[in-house]
Amino acid sequence: MSENDFINDNSETITHLRQIPALECFSEKDLKEFLNFSEIKAYAENEVIIEENSKDDRVFYLITGKAKVVKNGKELIILRRTGDVFGEIGVVTGVARSATVIAASPTTCVSISLSEIDKLDEKNRLTFKYMIFRGFAEVLANRLKKTTEELLEAQKIIQSRA
Repeated sequence: MSENDFINDNSETITHLRQIPALECFSEKDLKEFLNFSEIKAYAENEVIIEENSKDDRVFYLITGKAKVVKNGKELIILRRTGDVFGEIGVVTGVARSATVIAASPTTCVSISLSEIDKLDEKNRLTFKYMIFRGFAEVLANRLKKTTEELLEAQKIIQSRA
């Protein structure tokens, strides 16, 4: 299946959306509603998905492919799992993007604009925002845990050299 076929095949898209941890509990009906305020886009290898210092209210979930996160020209991480999220820090804090994200291979992502979610009726708005922000909390907690472990390891190395 080509990227364009994937984007145009609602049932295949729903299957992939179910693999995103923040969305796995939603019904097919809810996921179809989700597609109404989301954008699914295919990116070519080396195409910029997010530009550092840009500002918008979109968060991205990786569906297929790989994306590399780059800050000040240095590669920080490669995202490769369906459901990997990026762009959430800017959405949560309201500040400019802290890094550039580039497709490391042909990549498909779903992006969600929080301003589009705000247009939903109250029940759907609260439900979708709750699930999205709960997913952010899990991702950020895991990143903080990893960063803490790396900090402790770096401190051990520094102390052993002193």
